[in-house]
Amino acid sequence: MSQLLSPLGFELLAQSELGVDDADETGLSFVENAIIKARHAAQITGLPALADDSGLEIDALHGAPGIYSSRYAGESASDAENINKVLAALREVPETERTARFQCILVFMRHAADPTPLICQGSWQGQILTEPVGDGGFGYDPIFRVTETDSSAAELSPEQKQAISHRGKALRQFLEAFQYARHLP
Repeated sequence: MSQLLSPLGFELLAQSELGVDDADETGLSFVENAIIKARHAAQITGLPALADDSGLEIDALHGAPGIYSSRYAGESASDAENINKVLAALREVPETERTARFQCILVFMRHAADPTPLICQGSWQGQILTEPVGDGGFGYDPIFRVTETDSSAAELSPEQKQAISHRGKALRQFLEAFQYARHLP
């Protein structure tokens, strides 16, 4: 994020560097959770805040794991446990019906009471594989077949992933929108 946002001329700090604890993600959508996180950070620090909420939506599972992606197999589940739960749920689902996408919502709030936060979305289409492939990335990357490259997300270099992923798309959308908004009266 820091590298992509450096042209805007501001320093990006992780909330942990400012002593901000994690917000309770009580929203029912990626948008709500990203707003909750950004508002929480802005309220505690008094600074503008940029937050994201991301996850995997699988059509055959009616959008699950969705906002619960990081804790699909339980609150402290590992990536492997989450992957195993997805693969078990899709065991009888044919390859043609394993469509999925990663979603990323980025929210920028100028202050905690910002009535018009900047909201950007990136989506990355693919399919769920029948077994993990590759050892890069994190989360569901080993079972996410990337349509553009016909490989798993875990087989992509960080540069390739940044160029086509949901987070990369949301960040580029944010860059464009933020630069445009800075030039408005």
